[in-house]
Amino acid sequence: MPTVVVWGTMGYMKDARAMTIRLASEQAEELDLVAAVDNQPIAEVIRAAIAEHIANRKQDADFQDGLRQRIERAQRMLGR
Repeated sequence: MPTVVVWGTMGYMKDARAMTIRLASEQAEELDLVAAVDNQPIAEVIRAAIAEHIANRKQDADFQDGLRQRIERAQRMLGR
């Protein structure tokens, strides 16, 4: 499988972290094509997709319930 490396070193990104993801060849080729057609760097296409995914998850009721449960467990563990 190809590896796509997203380097978070652009000047506008404070506290950026470099991450590596592994994609199937077909998915990597599709990502290359989307980035080329949109005239965007692959890393920017990935960042936009992640931002959209996170925004969608935040609106999901099941996700919100799971998040609340984790917060409650962490607070119990801390004795609050």
